[in-house]
Amino acid sequence: MTAVRIRELRESDYPVLIRRVDDWWGRPISHMLPRLFLRHFHATSLAAVGDSGETVGFLVGIVSPSEPGEAHTHFIAVSPEHRRSGLGRTLYERFFALAKERDCRTVTAVVSPVNTRSQRFHLSVGFQPVPLDEAAGAGGAAAELPVWKDWDGPGEDRIRFSYAL
Repeated sequence: MTAVRIRELRESDYPVLIRRVDDWWGRPISHMLPRLFLRHFHATSLAAVGDSGETVGFLVGIVSPSEPGEAHTHFIAVSPEHRRSGLGRTLYERFFALAKERDCRTVTAVVSPVNTRSQRFHLSVGFQPVPLDEAAGAGGAAAELPVWKDWDGPGEDRIRFSYAL
């Protein structure tokens, strides 16, 4: 594995990322990464770049303009060749520092119930599952993690995670 440097994500990274992300995730997911995230949230998003200049991972993060003290990671991906190297954790640690600099106290993330690899990763980084809140319309559970029904629309269940900074 080559050395990796972390830099701000750029809109110009979009064509490369959108071509690779489905392969990196092992399923169709590119529809979840519209260009607008790189255009409007690049200042809080990160790219991991290898010595050759090739992007080998990225994190799309948002500091919420509506929920004071909260940041959210919309997307994180690492190329299969760089998995289990600590790169995903490094991306998160950089985002945590960035969010803290912007007075955030919490970072949130959501994961599909079928994406058990991402669930395990988020738990290993220190995220905690958000307990179900029946008043908010949640319900159901898969394995031991709470599943928020229809969180991202009809049939789009999610497991919500929170990380205290």
